[in-house]
Amino acid sequence: MESSSVFGVRLSLKQRYFLLLCIAVGAIIVYHHCPTFPSTLIEGLRANSSQFTLERKPFRILGGSIHYFRVPRAYWEDRLLKMKACGLNTLTTYVPWNLHEPERGVFNFEDQLDLEAYLHLAASLGLWVILRPGPYICAEWDLGGLPSWLLRDQNMKLRTTYPGFTDAVNSFFDHLIKKVVPHQYSRGGPIIAVQVENEYGSYAKDEEYMPFIKEALLSRGITELLLTSDNKDGLKLGGVKGVCVLFSKTAVTSNLFFSLQPQKPRMVMEYWSGWFDLWGNLHHVYTAEDMIPVVTKILELDMSINLYMFHGGTNFGFMNGAFAVGIPAPKPMVTSYDYDAPLSEAGDYTTKYHLLRNLFSQYHIQPLPELPSLRERRAYQPVVIQQHLSLWDSLHFTDKPFKSVRPVNMENLPVNNKNGQSYGYTLYETTITSGGALNSRNNIRDRALVRTGRQTIQELALPDGKVLRTLGLLVENCGRVNYGKTLDEQRKGLVGDIELNTRPLRDFIIHSLDMKPAFVDRLENSGHWLPMRQRPSFPGFFQGRLYVNTFPKDTFIKLPGWIKGVIFINGKNLGRYWSIGPQQTLYVPGPWLHRGDNQVIVFEEQETDGKIQFTSSPDYGMAVDVQ
Repeated sequence: MESSSVFGVRLSLKQRYFLLLCIAVGAIIVYHHCPTFPSTLIEGLRANSSQFTLERKPFRILGGSIHYFRVPRAYWEDRLLKMKACGLNTLTTYVPWNLHEPERGVFNFEDQLDLEAYLHLAASLGLWVILRPGPYICAEWDLGGLPSWLLRDQNMKLRTTYPGFTDAVNSFFDHLIKKVVPHQYSRGGPIIAVQVENEYGSYAKDEEYMPFIKEALLSRGITELLLTSDNKDGLKLGGVKGVCVLFSKTAVTSNLFFSLQPQKPRMVMEYWSGWFDLWGNLHHVYTAEDMIPVVTKILELDMSINLYMFHGGTNFGFMNGAFAVGIPAPKPMVTSYDYDAPLSEAGDYTTKYHLLRNLFSQYHIQPLPELPSLRERRAYQPVVIQQHLSLWDSLHFTDKPFKSVRPVNMENLPVNNKNGQSYGYTLYETTITSGGALNSRNNIRDRALVRTGRQTIQELALPDGKVLRTLGLLVENCGRVNYGKTLDEQRKGLVGDIELNTRPLRDFIIHSLDMKPAFVDRLENSGHWLPMRQRPSFPGFFQGRLYVNTFPKDTFIKLPGWIKGVIFINGKNLGRYWSIGPQQTLYVPGPWLHRGDNQVIVFEEQETDGKIQFTSSPDYGMAVDVQ
């Protein structure tokens, strides 16, 4: 038998074959665990021809967006199973920098923000992932996902190569990307593509910025296909060399796209299944009858598609963005992010869902999975408010107030370990000796309730008086603009002088009311609550108990006898309500309730009938078709 020598040891032909097999297996193992091993053994998603390929086989992306940060973690699996059952093969999600780094250098990737758990779950269900890590994400999310502490720098230039911004991006990516890298396709994970920033063509202030973001991803170990996404107007300006360009719904028929990338795969990265809503406007809907023929045509043209959104979820807390395109002043988005998507805010199937499932089934060889069962909802008995606490009596549960000669905007307050205040309300108090004309000089961002002595007034004209009085301005951050070219101007609170009879007010005491969980917990356990038989003052906090005698079910809160405020259940911030609509109900996830008593606290600015009502169905207000 033929033999040979390896390292001085004589081996038979069979032994040599076995050794080569071991080396090959070892190389594959090293490839999957070593970040520097060349990606030549496994070929992931490629865009080298008119069709995407995966493992060198034609591959069509049937994608849908579900944001882990808008869905209670307990429902992640439910929503992704319903996505799979609709015939989609790819999940897309943004990554919200402002939640993952709430203070500079303080990172949170746990519980609701456990991105790796979300990626693991997608993989276990057989879904590929397109990750959109930003740093800017738009997403109808406060400041497009950028953390507000960036705005402490008065010279900040967001989404540029300004050193103050790039240093912060590098620090965030150092923490984020190392969590992402092991979940790439080349490592056996679900991530087949990564987006470079988001819709930069609509911003395009710095030609060096997109190459910087691209390199920031590559240098940290991202090896999968890189993508950009822009609308029709931004296609020319948002690209970067060596990156696949995708487009949003507005560019579906754009000849510009085809001229930019001849003989490349075509994909609608954001096919808008609906639209977002603004406070004071109507509820936007996009009918299935209008949507399905367009999606059908896209698929007939051999294009890939991503439905934005497939399931919208909720802007819990203070996280909604604001809209500022083509209107005189920004308008904040509502709490619901239902988006008129195929899967509703509470995870219900819609007409769109069933029609899309029928359509997508034609692009699968095997039958689609059975539809997961729907979750039961319940209309609980009304809660009667038992106690109240005025805003001013709650101030000693906040952090120590800050004294300043001049007004200081939220972001530059010396709170939260010198990171400023990000969300909620800020109370500015000063002393006045007369009434007269109060002029904001357009320095209030965004709304202010004005209070003199024990009286709250909403108009900016103060009654006369000869004694010293405390003037209080309760300023609400309604949500920062998330899209457009005014991101650098999104500082909140009082951003400049307020004048009384043409003289600027001075010597303020400033209270930060960001209403974080620790504050709500201190409030809940305080002994300062007063019974409702004592007339409440406004703004104030109101407390009641929801008793649940069975396994908790999803429900919706409605407040017809209230005006504007925020609702907390068991310490969870459900979001804002506002009687001006269109949204009339707030979603309450069942997993956030428990058997027995559930603590309900409402912060109300102006008025209450003392009751909290529940319903099993949402009410998003009077509808209007998306144009």
